[in-house]
Amino acid sequence: MTSKSASQGFSLIELLVVLVILGLIATLVVPNIIGRSESAKHKIAETQVDRLSMAVETFYLDTGQVPNDLRDLVQEPSNVSNWNGEYVKSSSLNDPWGNPYEYRAPGQHGAFDIWSYGKDGAPGGEDSAADITSWE
Repeated sequence: MTSKSASQGFSLIELLVVLVILGLIATLVVPNIIGRSESAKHKIAETQVDRLSMAVETFYLDTGQVPNDLRDLVQEPSNVSNWNGEYVKSSSLNDPWGNPYEYRAPGQHGAFDIWSYGKDGAPGGEDSAADITSWE
């Protein structure tokens, strides 16, 4: 004697309930992940500005002058002696949003200034669009 299986597969209602639950979870989780991504990029930029500042100071200790450009930290300039680089990787010269870090020597806030304009690429801003600087 053979018996029939009680159920083979899911009903349409069961599938719809699962899709609704997945949709609700996605609407709660995705915004938090996106917000944390921008916050993480801002923290990465802060760390990179600190590392670039240390690299400029090391360049100064080695050569007796600050670099004219941040690229001098990656490639030996022709007008310096005792260059002992590469002081940073070339990928460190751009912020997490793909924009080159700004550099000024002599700086308005010290011997040199390094900054990023943040996510929006413009001066000022708030949150992830806030400027990241070497002097604050």
